[in-house]
Amino acid sequence: MKTFMQTKENVVRNWYVIDAKDIPLGRVASKAAMMLRGKHKATYTPHIDCGDYIIIINAKDVVLTGNKLNKKIYYDHSRYVGGLRERTAKEMREKYPVEMMERAVKGMLPHNRLGRQMYKKLFVYASAEHPHMAQQPKEVVMKGGKN
Repeated sequence: MKTFMQTKENVVRNWYVIDAKDIPLGRVASKAAMMLRGKHKATYTPHIDCGDYIIIINAKDVVLTGNKLNKKIYYDHSRYVGGLRERTAKEMREKYPVEMMERAVKGMLPHNRLGRQMYKKLFVYASAEHPHMAQQPKEVVMKGGKN
């Protein structure tokens, strides 16, 4: 019996919605990254982008456990001298919840062409509304976490 290898022509992609309300950031990000890669499918092939489209809603209501809200720092650099910008997780969650969620998921994807292709299928929204109702996305059930 030969090992099944999927081709990019016969990939079936579905749309899924993940509600991040009151769920830890890492749990939402790891679930989304797994589904973007296609690891939840029986037809998973490592060198093919066989993942699904993922919509994450309520990114502003995501939970950070422990003291990460005050101690976790996000860094950006403008590539100019003195261009380092530091923001705490609390500041990111209040002002840039979409970027915070996208960075968490992107860090869990492969760091190559395939990962960049998978990342394009991620859609993150700060509130519960999203413009993808025409695709009839299925709800992903996530278990809540405790602080």
